[in-house]
Amino acid sequence: MLKRTSIKHLNGILEKNPEWKIIDIGCGYRAHPNASVIADVQDFSNYYKVRKFVKINGKKLPFKDKEFDFVIASHVIEHVEDFEYFIKELERISSKGYIELPSRLGDNLVFENKTDHIWWFYYDDVLNKLIASKRNQVMEPFITVSTAKLFEEVFRESLVIELAWEEKIDYLIDNSLRQEKIKKISFFNLVKKYLSKKIRSSYK
Repeated sequence: MLKRTSIKHLNGILEKNPEWKIIDIGCGYRAHPNASVIADVQDFSNYYKVRKFVKINGKKLPFKDKEFDFVIASHVIEHVEDFEYFIKELERISSKGYIELPSRLGDNLVFENKTDHIWWFYYDDVLNKLIASKRNQVMEPFITVSTAKLFEEVFRESLVIELAWEEKIDYLIDNSLRQEKIKKISFFNLVKKYLSKKIRSSYK
């Protein structure tokens, strides 16, 4: 089962279940405060000195089946080449969790995503499935990660996909979204149109 949620709702659930063994995977320096175990492909053991840190080496996660009560994967899956295997690993080590991803708009706005992200995702509210495709750069990015965080304070639902899952993460791969089929949006043309509109408005 896969459904929309929010980080605020998630935090409330985790606070009510302090006995849960929670892992945050691929979080870098921003592990969820309720996670007792942190795992990443980079070594952050010196940073997480009061919590258990596990370095990931290879595709298979170094944990037992259903070892955790809850698994968090925030802004991770879009980076993973074999995301299907990664999803199966999340399902293997826990029976429920939280996934956070950039929306396709949010993905395209940020400079760093242009080289770091492999996949595009959106959530189909009719099928209740995560739809994946190879990433497309439809417009030239013009904001940084830090600026995107400021935007998220107001426009979070447009920039971020927040999903809760239990037992299974339902997804489909859509290969119809090809770069060559999508007309690219020029940020500079958008700015020109905006300035032209402002100039015309000033003469009214």
